[in-house]
This record gives sequence, C-alpha cells and structure tokens, in this order.
Amino acid sequence: MEYTTDLLNALVLLSNYVLIPSLSYGSQLALGAVGVTLVFGILRFANFYHGEMMSFGTMCTIFITWWFQSLGFTAGFFPTAVLALPLAILITMLLALTAERSVFRFYRLRKSRPVIFVIASVGVMFMLNGIVRMFIGPDEILFRDGQKFLIKAGAFKKMTGLSEGLALKQTQVLTVILAVLAVLLLFWFLQRTRTGKAMRAFSDNEDLALLSGINPERVVMVTWVITAALATLAGVLYGLDKSFKPLVYFHLLLPLFAAAIVGGIGQPVGAILGGYIVAFSEVTATYAFKKFLKYLLPLEMAPDGLMQFLGTDYKFAVSFLILVLVLLVRPTGILRGRVL
Repeated sequence: MEYTTDLLNALVLLSNYVLIPSLSYGSQLALGAVGVTLVFGILRFANFYHGEMMSFGTMCTIFITWWFQSLGFTAGFFPTAVLALPLAILITMLLALTAERSVFRFYRLRKSRPVIFVIASVGVMFMLNGIVRMFIGPDEILFRDGQKFLIKAGAFKKMTGLSEGLALKQTQVLTVILAVLAVLLLFWFLQRTRTGKAMRAFSDNEDLALLSGINPERVVMVTWVITAALATLAGVLYGLDKSFKPLVYFHLLLPLFAAAIVGGIGQPVGAILGGYIVAFSEVTATYAFKKFLKYLLPLEMAPDGLMQFLGTDYKFAVSFLILVLVLLVRPTGILRGRVL
C-alpha cells in the first residue's frame, strides 16, 4: 500500500514538472514549427524572422488586451487575450504581407537563390526585433488574467490524501485545445479546399503547378497569411503560459527550427511531431529527478545529487544538440522532408 502511494506521488510529481509542461510547450512549438515548415515547403527558404513574428503578434495582443481592460472588457473565466487574439492575428497578417511585398517579392520575381532569401529574412528579423523592443520594451510582461488554475495542488492533496498535489493551469489546457483546433483546421484547409490543394501542388512541383494555371501570387499570399496566424497563436499561448519577453522569442527560433527539421522540413505533420519531441527532450533534460527517484527507490538507494542532466539555463542547448544530431544522422528528418 505504501509503495502504491509512493508510486502515485511520483506520477503526480512527474506530471506537474515534466508531462503537462512538455505537452503545453510542445503544442506551442508545434504551431510555430508548422509555420516554419510551410514557408520552407512552399516558398523554398528558411524564414529566420518567424520568432520575431511571434513576438510582434504577442505584442499586438498585449496592447489590445490592455485596451480592452481599460474599457472594462474581459473574458471572465478566460484570459482577455483570447478576445484580443483575432485583431492581433489580422495585424500580424498585414505585417507578413507587407514584408512579402516590400522585401521578398523583389527577390522572388528575380528567382534569387535561397541564401538571398535567408539573408533578407535575417534583416527583417533584426528590424522587427528593434521595433518590438522600441514599442513595448525589453522587460518581462505578464498579461494573463481570468482563472489561473483549473486544478489546485492544495485541493488535489486534500481530495486524494497524497503528499504531492497536481496543479493544472488554465493556460496549459487552453494551449492544447487551441493547438489541436488550429492544426485540424489547417489540415482540413490543405486537404479539402481548392486553395489548399493549389498550395500542396505548388510545394510538390512549382513548374508543373504554374503550367496547370495555379496563381503563384495567391499561393504566396495565403502561405504568409496562414504563417502569420499560426505564429501569433503560438506566441500568445507561449506568453500566456509563461510570460512575454522579446529576447526569449528571439531564442525560440532554435527549438522551432529543430522541431521542423527533426520531423522533416516541409512536412506539417513532421513539424508537429518534432515540436513534441523537442519539448519533451528539453523539459526532461533540465528536470531534477532527485525527488522523483526518492519515491521509487529504497531509502538506502536514494540519490544525494539533483539527478539533473542540464541546468534550466541551458535548455536551448538540448535543441541545438538535437538539431546537430538529426542533420548528421538523418538530414531529411523522421518523415523524410527536404534537405536544407
């Protein structure tokens, strides 16, 4: 009986610090990585300003949230940011289309090499990073409101009698639900609509798609619109779950690319799979398993150290390691995407 209780305590502890955070973080990475893989699969270049697009969309959401709150509008149980999200997505779509028209279209019409697009996207990345910092500043911002916890640790311990309490944040559940809905809607669009089929055809064979009468300008425009929507959603969910800080979104570019490449660059399903692989790897590698092992092992075998592979400050190093290993061992990724 005592061992069963210890086992349940260990499971609750692992759920609190590894399983639930990984699922939430993985959903956020999956949404962002799908945007990265769409741009690469259809427009044929690595979009290095995707993290800043997430940051810009989140900044717009914060400003609109503050505006709504000043007018007395809230979402009650849910974060007010949910009400602000549609407007922020529209603004980010305008940003993406402006960048396409003013920067990328020039090189696309001249059929420039992919490396030119990458350099241009790096330029847009630094410009956008400066704009975000200028308007909202470099400091950490918490913008979530509404009910914070769906399950509180104290109430769970009282109900179950366990030593460990399960804590489930509203933002974690909201992240998973919205991510699933967004992905289902995206796949329905790509599989069932005429524009979605045109995008898939354009991705498979651009020359053949053009010969069949597909409008490339429309495909490019819709790709950027979808990418902007996914980037804003991913950025806002990440900010609600943790906090908003421009520098963190700049650093998110590494796990986003790692997720897209692990799954297979150009493969949306692969990007989703890669997002969860990277998230679970990062969280697991930086979690201290000392207390977890104390519940499972006899007292004399309990570890003295933290049993932590890496400190939390080095979690992005896990993404880098995964990225390097995949590029060395299987450059096409799990689902055999394109080679960078």
